[in-house]
Amino acid sequence: MPSAIDFTKKSDEEIVKYSLTNKEVYWHLMSRYEKKLLRYIHRSTNASHQDGEDILQDVFIKTYQDLNDFDSSLKFSSWIYRICHNEIINFWRKNSHQGAHLELFENDAKIANNEPLWKELDIKLDRAKIDLIFEKMPLKYRDVLILRFLEEKNYQEMSDILKMSIGTVGTLLLRAKKIFRRTAEKLQIKF
Repeated sequence: MPSAIDFTKKSDEEIVKYSLTNKEVYWHLMSRYEKKLLRYIHRSTNASHQDGEDILQDVFIKTYQDLNDFDSSLKFSSWIYRICHNEIINFWRKNSHQGAHLELFENDAKIANNEPLWKELDIKLDRAKIDLIFEKMPLKYRDVLILRFLEEKNYQEMSDILKMSIGTVGTLLLRAKKIFRRTAEKLQIKF
């Protein structure tokens, strides 16, 4: 039955329902998210290609194992990004050279601010320069910038992925913008 269904026209949530009764359908979700999540992993970790693939495999395994627990009132994309986010944290834990960044990342300050940020930056840097700046930033600030401006997630999606209030997301974005600018200045990168 599911083989006759055109899953390209189904929503993520509909595919989840089919996946619960036919595990082969889960492949459609994997193919839909593979490139997006791998890009997010590499942007967030600067991991090797192999490490990125390993993280992605863990994401898909955990997502499949927890598929019955998916809350259909949420967007599947936010849920799978949250699982990916947690696997990125696990990667940082295993690679303790980033321990200080992890501690900052897990600290959830509750301050509200919702102003748009990326347009204010108005940067015209190429990808290599942005990556260099990101490498020098604490993970929690890098992550919000990546989710918002490279992954194009809205505040609600970011709130779901990061498990923090929308106000906290806004505050982190504001701080991340300032840290991005300071880091660029320290590296003598002009924008």
